[in-house]
Amino acid sequence: MPLPYLLLDIDGVLIPFPAPDGSTPPTHVRHTVLPAGRHPDDPVPIWLDPSQGVILVDLVTSGLVTPVWCTSWRKDATTIIGPLLGLPDFSYLDLPRPQITTSHPNGYLWKRDHVDVWLADAPAVWIDDDFTGLDHEWAKERTTKGTATLLIQPDPHLGLQPEHLTEVTTWASQLPAAHATS
Repeated sequence: MPLPYLLLDIDGVLIPFPAPDGSTPPTHVRHTVLPAGRHPDDPVPIWLDPSQGVILVDLVTSGLVTPVWCTSWRKDATTIIGPLLGLPDFSYLDLPRPQITTSHPNGYLWKRDHVDVWLADAPAVWIDDDFTGLDHEWAKERTTKGTATLLIQPDPHLGLQPEHLTEVTTWASQLPAAHATS
């Protein structure tokens, strides 16, 4: 069995959304970045927790998962976000740029159709803050059919927490492929 993919979102996961009062977690450091296609006079402020880089490096170098960015940041995930967190290079899912007004045009996360095709029958843990009940049903159905699938949904105002990565490690280490390489 191949290593499961770790599909990792950025907004609401690594970059928390500000609270209603505009505050961000005190653990996060502000950066000003220029994503591809943005005018140099229009940079974007983001907040990242440097400690997340350390725990993510531990996870992606553990040999338990194959990391892939699954974010609307696309290639900027590898050229901007990853380096700011000290992450090694890893690939990204080249998601389309849909003309939608909601992230759930069909009642589930818009990325899911693209992820489902890309994954085929590969096992995966997907971390995103924007799943619906239909996404959780999809993951359960994949798992029931023999393709291990775990969704982890951080609070978008707090982002990724150490316990989420502990859950990934525990889940991945219980898969048959993890025991074959131990």
